[in-house]
Amino acid sequence: MPSSMSGLPFDDIRALVARMPSADEAAVAKIRARDAILTKPAGSLGRLEEIVEWLAAWQAKAPPAITHPLVAIFAGNHGVVRHGVSAYPAEVTQQMVENFAAGGAAINQICLANDLGLKVYDLALELPTGDITSEAALDETACAATMAFGMEAIAGGVDLLCVGEMGIGNTTAAAAILLALFGGVAGDWVGPGTGLDNDGIARKRDAVAAAIACHADHLDDPLEVLRRLGGREIAAMVGAILSARMSRVPVIVDGYVAGAAAAVVHALDERGLDHCLFGHVSAEPGHRRALERMGKIALLDLGMRLGEGTGAALAAGIVKAAAGLHSGMATFVQAGVSEKGTEK
Repeated sequence: MPSSMSGLPFDDIRALVARMPSADEAAVAKIRARDAILTKPAGSLGRLEEIVEWLAAWQAKAPPAITHPLVAIFAGNHGVVRHGVSAYPAEVTQQMVENFAAGGAAINQICLANDLGLKVYDLALELPTGDITSEAALDETACAATMAFGMEAIAGGVDLLCVGEMGIGNTTAAAAILLALFGGVAGDWVGPGTGLDNDGIARKRDAVAAAIACHADHLDDPLEVLRRLGGREIAAMVGAILSARMSRVPVIVDGYVAGAAAAVVHALDERGLDHCLFGHVSAEPGHRRALERMGKIALLDLGMRLGEGTGAALAAGIVKAAAGLHSGMATFVQAGVSEKGTEK
């Protein structure tokens, strides 16, 4: 047992991870049987066919259905912004939360286009986390409570969850988490974030290195990495991912910061992300590296780096289309179409 495991309340999280359900292979078998008789050549829909199998495996039903998809955006503020690690001031987090509520952000338009629900969670924006270069972001109780808050995102019958975030300074926290989990040097994980110049990137790199040095004796446990280096929005996304697994809700993970939350789950159990699809690979350079370390291939690669759940929401449109294709297409018999090798 890692030396920095400190008992309750994190023990409750570890117990949850130990009880994670597995994929429903019977549902997958039914999907494959129906797919074999649909009016198309076998495998001709490529990854869309894999997506339907994934949905069925985690919803535990065939065919799967998406009737209550939700994009959950978790917003938090970070003490580390005092080091000039972002091109924007911390008050922009609150301003963007208000923009989401008014319907004026990019994520609002994508949700409208794909008929997705949207909820925004304000995580004590008036109380930034501790400055990770010199103190822990959160204590264990606060971190676990925030994870529990994130677990509520699937309430109300959600059957597809997209996790995203908003938080000035949170790519710094994400870079620190990924460095702690996957190793290397700060420069491997630090990028421009919201548009930093070279001097800003240098400040960010120094802050990440300082954070790792400050907490070096306590980074042998993923939950300690999360509470010491993360933020409330990252902790809430970890909770949401775990809760979705327990309730068999498939998850689409957004970009770099959401990917850091997913990396914590992966570090707790390599099977912990089997119910997750990674919506896109961000232009933030560390994201592609993180996906490779987790053995994941993102669905989209559009050069985006906005956050807000935008990449996950775009991917959700494709996932909905894949489910509709499988359930709505006719079989060869229904359509009166000759199957391969049956022409007379």
